[in-house]
Amino acid sequence: MLAKDLTLFIAKRLADKPDAVSIDEELEGNTTFLNLVVDENDKGKVIGKQGKVIKAIRALVGVANQKAGTRAEVDID
Repeated sequence: MLAKDLTLFIAKRLADKPDAVSIDEELEGNTTFLNLVVDENDKGKVIGKQGKVIKAIRALVGVANQKAGTRAEVDID
């Protein structure tokens, strides 16, 4: 739940259409897989130049979940 909330919080702040942001969550063992869905026009903002923004989101979510003893992987769709 921590990974989903954190990812949703960050993505909604970056997007021009925050109502179009959603996350599909799948739990397998100790790993949470998050599929971030944003409006087509907001993908560039969430990915960032050379993928720097999405890499930063993945790093933040990874550190937050590591403290909780779990893993999380974030993909964008």
